[in-house]
Amino acid sequence: MIQARRTTPEDIKSIMVIVRQAQEDFKARGIDQWQNGYPDESVFIDDMESNNSYVFTLDGVIVATAMISFDGEKTYNNIDGKWLSDNAYVVIHRIAVRSDMKGRNIAGQILSYTKEMASARGINSIRIDTHHQNLAMQRVVSKFGFTYCGIITLEDGAPRLAYQLDF
Repeated sequence: MIQARRTTPEDIKSIMVIVRQAQEDFKARGIDQWQNGYPDESVFIDDMESNNSYVFTLDGVIVATAMISFDGEKTYNNIDGKWLSDNAYVVIHRIAVRSDMKGRNIAGQILSYTKEMASARGINSIRIDTHHQNLAMQRVVSKFGFTYCGIITLEDGAPRLAYQLDF
């Protein structure tokens, strides 16, 4: 079972190794996600400074990272589709799992951790989005019980598939 904690400055190097692995994996699978220099180190530093960056460890070793925020997501204000509810929600972005740890349900454990955090705050909704070619993440969120709600548009104009889980 993975353990979760907030990111520290010392974790950024490990996070970037995982992110580069994810970028290489996307490129090898022909997925045009994270191929333009995003996310770079500054993104994770900003997440950390906002207390929204988490690392997930196994036996003390960082195996994954995610941004988990209770501050809303402005790109979710407009959706081509319909959210399940207008309840307060937690948002998850930038889930990345170390290459040698894939296939061990790490992303599912991150979703479980997020659900527990939300419940502890009295929030019963999670929203997430993913690239239309990222079939692995689509399978993870569907398996976890998320419902496809429509398409949101990122600030750079890129469309993303949007999902919500109410519980």
